[in-house]
Amino acid sequence: MAIKIYLAGPLGFSEVGRMFHYECLIPALEQLGLEPLDPWQLGDTEELRSALALSDLNEQRTQLAEINRSIGRTNVEAIDRCDWILANLDGVDVDSGTAAEIGYGFATGKLIFGYRGDFRLSCDNLGGQVNLQVEYFIRASGGLIASDLESLLQALQSAGQ
Repeated sequence: MAIKIYLAGPLGFSEVGRMFHYECLIPALEQLGLEPLDPWQLGDTEELRSALALSDLNEQRTQLAEINRSIGRTNVEAIDRCDWILANLDGVDVDSGTAAEIGYGFATGKLIFGYRGDFRLSCDNLGGQVNLQVEYFIRASGGLIASDLESLLQALQSAGQ
């Protein structure tokens, strides 16, 4: 049975992020025999696309509020089903949704890996790589933070053996 890995991160918000996510990261994970649980695919529904296309902003707000709750619930269910979490930590600061998913995953006993290919500083002080609480949850889960895709894939492969 394949290890299920939840993909936390903001990559779906941008065109270049989606390209890396779908053309590089997911195929590499599948090649390792992992089963990605992708919140960007789980939450991409016709209902969401229809609500975003509404011209009446009050109606759009009402519909999106309900859709947002549904997406949040779906993501929690996916984290509950996964074995591991892979969190993309790129950006000037860790995405707030990603940080929440890391915290929830840690609280439920998941093994968490971080990927930060971004070379900019994003830490509380020189003792860390990212926000100290996020980094604590990742390392205390038994995971690590990789700074390049090759190192990340090696760590995932080693953990799966």
